[in-house]
Amino acid sequence: MASKLVDLVYWRSMWWTGVVFTGLVIGLASLFQLSVITVLSHVFLGLMCVTFPLRLYYKLLELLRWNPGVHPFQSCLDYDSTLTDTDTVMLVEEVVLLMAFAVTEFKRLVFIDNIFDSIKFVVLLYLLSYIGVLINGLTLIIIAVIAVFSLPLLYKKQQVRIRRIVRTIRGFVRKIQNMCLSLYHSVRPSAAPASKPAASPAVKQKTKSK
Repeated sequence: MASKLVDLVYWRSMWWTGVVFTGLVIGLASLFQLSVITVLSHVFLGLMCVTFPLRLYYKLLELLRWNPGVHPFQSCLDYDSTLTDTDTVMLVEEVVLLMAFAVTEFKRLVFIDNIFDSIKFVVLLYLLSYIGVLINGLTLIIIAVIAVFSLPLLYKKQQVRIRRIVRTIRGFVRKIQNMCLSLYHSVRPSAAPASKPAASPAVKQKTKSK
């Protein structure tokens, strides 16, 4: 399954990737005017407008003895899409671990476990508030679909240049972090000096005798 998704994203089968990409973009764009139920029903009706006449055509050829009873979609019907018990348990475990990780990260960021990570999270939320005013969630999903089908291929073709840009950005961010850390350490109050231990009575008497 993972290898098929990789082939789909990297356009290794141009026809199949083009069909999936175009269908996703058109289907998501149609949700601006129609409801989800309407879009799904029309998608499946359009699909059955292709499969039903083709099935009748093959059935007619079978009745005329021009076809030895071959089903046009037998490969799709024979494809085993069921999950075994082991696969189901592994899938549920992965989902539970992902949810637990998300809850832990949100708790760590909201309750300020690390100041700099929480500052980054606040900046991200602030930017998302502006993005939410400009565009809605459906537009973000369409942009994400376009990015999934375009950025991996772009990275594969411009890998050296993109790595150079990312290295430069990381160096700049590291300089900003070091500057903030140095500013934080300079502003933070220093620890109070430890008081000298009191001299023992024997030492005091020896000093007086001298």
